[in-house]
Amino acid sequence: MNNYWPEFFTVALVHLLAVASPGPDLAVMIRQALCQSRRNALLTAIGIGAGILVHVSYSLLGIGLIIQQSILLFTILKIAGALYLIWIAVQCLRARAGGIHVETEPHTLQSSFAALRLGFLTNALNPKATLFFVSLFSVVISPGTPVAIQASYGAYMALATGVWFVLVAIFFTLPAVRKGFNRFGHWLDRLMGGVLLLLAGHLLLSTVSGAEPPSDPSSGMGQ
Repeated sequence: MNNYWPEFFTVALVHLLAVASPGPDLAVMIRQALCQSRRNALLTAIGIGAGILVHVSYSLLGIGLIIQQSILLFTILKIAGALYLIWIAVQCLRARAGGIHVETEPHTLQSSFAALRLGFLTNALNPKATLFFVSLFSVVISPGTPVAIQASYGAYMALATGVWFVLVAIFFTLPAVRKGFNRFGHWLDRLMGGVLLLLAGHLLLSTVSGAEPPSDPSSGMGQ
């Protein structure tokens, strides 16, 4: 294992830069933290971390390379991801004035499964995350690295992602932070909806234009 520490630190650094970059995961996480209970926000964070395991799994199996090389499969993935972002955006844009605290409106509170599923699907259906992990496992990680070591890298990234978004959830569910956002919470919700629509539109436009997927993992996964 000692021989793989330099590679691990490179993977950890690239992943840190990627996970902290703005994208669907962050937008959804902030909305959950401000509009749902802390418990549900934490479940969404765990779901995002679990979604990483999907990308890691197909990268280890080599399926990721097939997706990257197949225009049809990658197009289907981008369309599915865009449609899911649009669905979330519509929920955001329907936000009404009157505050963001769900405790006063129990009927708006998600079930635990729905909160977990939201985070998982947001990450798992993110085509930029697909490109990031395929590039990471084909460019940064040596083909000679044992599968068990590569799997440990993946486990670390899933855990680190989950921890990062748990911290985001905790911060945005602090009473002082929520109070600060409460007066214009519905506008923030709509802003998040607009951001997600832009991200979805970018995916769809790239599908129409037939843009080639990047191969440099340093470009980030846009979480």
